[in-house]
Amino acid sequence: MRKIEFSEVKNVYEYEKVRDEVRSLVIDLKKSRRVQVGDHLTFIFENRETVLFQIQEMCRVERIVDDDRVHEEILVYNELIPGPGELSATMMIEIEEMERIPELLHGYMGIDAGDRVWLQVGREHAIAGQFEAGHSKEDKLSAVHFVRFRLSPEAIRDFRDQEVFLVVDHPNARARVRLAGDVQASLLKDLN
Repeated sequence: MRKIEFSEVKNVYEYEKVRDEVRSLVIDLKKSRRVQVGDHLTFIFENRETVLFQIQEMCRVERIVDDDRVHEEILVYNELIPGPGELSATMMIEIEEMERIPELLHGYMGIDAGDRVWLQVGREHAIAGQFEAGHSKEDKLSAVHFVRFRLSPEAIRDFRDQEVFLVVDHPNARARVRLAGDVQASLLKDLN
């Protein structure tokens, strides 16, 4: 999947003109790229459209107009775009009970280490998620993580016509969710 280029990012003024339409399209797109696993974990699988939208929104919110700063945003967010044979997702730990956030978030310590999150493609392929470093410390865990799944050619072949599950195996979160047909079809486009 091609990375975002500077020429694709609209300036803040031009983006405001099309924001409502773009936002509506991306919200619809994310519906077929969103997977809820258990009570608090949500995965949004990223592609060029979702990443470009995030860049545009960051520039809008932070009023970034300097070309060098826009380039910095592009560099950061381009890391979310999956490479050949990959899927990438933003994993969010979503806790609505404000008073319980520290306790519940702490309960997910270690979810980004080892083989706690993986894709199961058919019966033969378990693809462990590789988390981006820097989102947790020994005693603190971020609520947002970036995870990448690298699929073999055989796993990609089987992704087309076998069941695919997103699996979490953590002491405080054990769940196995089959990808809905529209989600699987959307992710298959990324793999092709």
